[in-house]
Amino acid sequence: MEIWNNPSCSKCAVARELMDQAGVGYTTRSYLDQPPTAAELTAVLDRLGMQPWDITRLNEPIAAELGLAEAPRDREVWIAVLAAHPILIQRPILLTDDGRAVVGRTAEQVRSLLDD
Repeated sequence: MEIWNNPSCSKCAVARELMDQAGVGYTTRSYLDQPPTAAELTAVLDRLGMQPWDITRLNEPIAAELGLAEAPRDREVWIAVLAAHPILIQRPILLTDDGRAVVGRTAEQVRSLLDD
């Protein structure tokens, strides 16, 4: 399993703790230091069954500067924005080896991957 992680994020810490408690092996990707490419984001969004605006942190100052709340819902444009500004990506994102994925904002969302 892989977790797109921000070390200062409390929700990421909860996800890591739950995976540790479950004995699940995982790797961490500090997505702010190693931003995903547009192709990686596209693949992850497909795995999540979501659109880029579904995983965008609209409360970030850069989102307001870019006018994202009012921006047209153009998938390719939003993916490019997320690739250029990874701080806008919701976290943590958990990716399993079997192709499943979840945005682990809650313990229940994390457990949904661990219980299978």
